[in-house]
Amino acid sequence: MIHQFINNGYYIVLDVNSGAVHSVDEEMYDVIGELAKRVPDMARPEKLPEGARRETVEALSGKYPAGEIAECLDEAQELVDLGELFAADVYQRFVTDFKKRKTVVKSLCLHIAHDCNLACRYCFADEGEYHGRRSLMSYEVGCQALDFLIANSGHRTNLEVDFFGGEPTLNWKVVEDLVAYGRKREKETGKHFRFTVTTNGVLLDDEKIDFCNREMSNVVLSLDGRREVNDRMRPFPGGGGSYDVIVPKFQHFVERRGKKDYFVRGTFTRYNKDFAADVIHYADLGFDKLSMEPVVAPPEAPYAIREEDLPEILEQYDLLAREYIKRAKEGRPFKFFHFMMDLSQGPCVAKRLAGCGSGTEYLAVTPWGDLYPCHQFVGNEKFLLGNVRDGIKNTEIQDEFKLCNVYAKEKCRDCYARFYCSGGCAANSWNFHGTITDAYDIGCEMQRKRIECAIMIRAALGDLGQDDGYRPKDPSEE
Repeated sequence: MIHQFINNGYYIVLDVNSGAVHSVDEEMYDVIGELAKRVPDMARPEKLPEGARRETVEALSGKYPAGEIAECLDEAQELVDLGELFAADVYQRFVTDFKKRKTVVKSLCLHIAHDCNLACRYCFADEGEYHGRRSLMSYEVGCQALDFLIANSGHRTNLEVDFFGGEPTLNWKVVEDLVAYGRKREKETGKHFRFTVTTNGVLLDDEKIDFCNREMSNVVLSLDGRREVNDRMRPFPGGGGSYDVIVPKFQHFVERRGKKDYFVRGTFTRYNKDFAADVIHYADLGFDKLSMEPVVAPPEAPYAIREEDLPEILEQYDLLAREYIKRAKEGRPFKFFHFMMDLSQGPCVAKRLAGCGSGTEYLAVTPWGDLYPCHQFVGNEKFLLGNVRDGIKNTEIQDEFKLCNVYAKEKCRDCYARFYCSGGCAANSWNFHGTITDAYDIGCEMQRKRIECAIMIRAALGDLGQDDGYRPKDPSEE
């Protein structure tokens, strides 16, 4: 499968199955386009069919000299020989083995607090309650969760735990105590915990900042961008805006954070479809590790993104990509999560086929110890898997997630982005279609645009090289 696109003056050819990316001139772009119409999309040809070569020359003879077309065809053959053009899909054969592979848990999302001190209008967690009751996780339940992770992690050494909410700082003493417990268990078991935390920043102070800088591998700071945008959607319960409270704290945090990982993460809605300005605002505030996610909401919500909004939104990604390139060349770069694409050392086969591992490798834990496939399923009793004391009991639901991969999703099978998005978010699929094997169509359109922008940026900054392109790795080797 071949995907071609033109972005910011760059002619890009993506060979989907090999992952090879080629930045070419217009003539080569057209030649490959004509070949793609004539080469069967089933298996890599040993040689380009003579009929395809001849018909390509005929189709383009009015635009380019025949000799130049022939040279392009020879170059295309060289790429075929290298396995970087019209490559066969070698991934589907891994699916059966992947189904049979013993699942180990590698990551937990600890809902340390089902409570929040903000009243974000788009909050999927119902202002921290998750459609249930307000509650704080006890130290005892947290310890049981860490023990569950260790016991179910198999031979994995590196384990991930995200302190999530609601707002984790409302239960900060338990966070500190659980990190200490985790460090103790590391010495006893040989495991290593990578702790992260997501916070709205309202209660950040020097003590919490110093603790994060010692213990947290990554910290996500929630902010929606410009003051008027943020305060419209992220007010305090009384209605007042949160921007002026949290921005100085975030700036202070980042100054003390040094080179350690963090992300300022926002959500854009129909109210700020010009979200590129919000990302740029982050950068102007001094933040350089940035993320901005589209809101996912019921269509009837006034702030929900609708299909008619897509042209404007997709242009915003192009605008942001151009600014990204401009600032990088000026020596004042920033990172944008969705443009951070490693084309040569991407995820393993299992990750490419099945994504985040929700319901199998990644689980969410409620304050009282219940296990769900991920934080977005919490509160939906259909997806209650078990608890940290007794383990997974609802194996039928877990098996559904185990079988969820890009080949199980009809919309993904012929999509060029499938090995980058891995089939998208199971929760979004469920919320919009009532099944985890469908796809959230609006989200797919945005994801495809982000992938194109990320590849174009690599071309513009001169980062595309001969080694670009992922290579399949047998799951048994992981």
